[in-house]
Amino acid sequence: MSQIESGGIKFFYEVRGNSDSSETIVFLNGVMASTASWNYQSAVFENRGYRVLLHDFRGQLLSDKPAGPYSFKMHAKDVIAILDQLHIDKAHLIGTSYGGEVGMRIAIDFPERVKTLSVIDSVSEIDELLKLHVRNWQKLAEAADPVNFFWGMAPTCYGSTYIERNRPLLQMRANHLAEFPADFFVGQVELYKTFLNDLDLTPELHKICAPTLVVCGEEDILKPPKFSKIIARNIPDSEYVLVPDCGHVTILEQHRPLNSVLLGFVTKHSGCVL
Repeated sequence: MSQIESGGIKFFYEVRGNSDSSETIVFLNGVMASTASWNYQSAVFENRGYRVLLHDFRGQLLSDKPAGPYSFKMHAKDVIAILDQLHIDKAHLIGTSYGGEVGMRIAIDFPERVKTLSVIDSVSEIDELLKLHVRNWQKLAEAADPVNFFWGMAPTCYGSTYIERNRPLLQMRANHLAEFPADFFVGQVELYKTFLNDLDLTPELHKICAPTLVVCGEEDILKPPKFSKIIARNIPDSEYVLVPDCGHVTILEQHRPLNSVLLGFVTKHSGCVL
């Protein structure tokens, strides 16, 4: 298992693809996700000569889970520290949900390190309904029952078509959650608190100067398209894509059309990739 230490915290990371490429894709996880969640997207970029960097945030699966509170600025600095240690000066950031929010924070605070920014199913502000959803997740995480946790959060994450077609696969994911480290839920609670207490990016979105793609599932219940439209309106010259028949987890539910959009956008803003 590869780890990088920064500020006394150990971060799990993976480097895939062409390690000599000057073009690096950094995937930024959703709150409940891991590096494996990006397998559909990572393979597409690896096969086209990109270097791919993935890691678990502080509080996530295989990284350390220090006591909180955390902040999005803290996450952004963690990512930059990892890039520094791997001698990556500038990268394409692709983040889903919580990872997209971290990506926006990086693009605001460290604009010189960002080639492009792709934000998938994310928000720059929170309304009361979203707060209720995440507070319910927090209660489920505090109870630490893996199967109940999974099925408790599933209706807010996956679209109806995906659930209907993938019940056995979803049950496998629920069962697999029981194999996660005992401190998984401890980290989840801290991450939910960070989301609820520290997310207010809209007033700063105009500072983002990197080419930006904003993507949202049309049936996203958790972070519906109205939030992605706010992001797209406030980031200068951003591009907005709405994915039909898709809930919150676009990276899994509609990975084929999403991959086409991501690859086209990043390639348009890349140098020559061998």
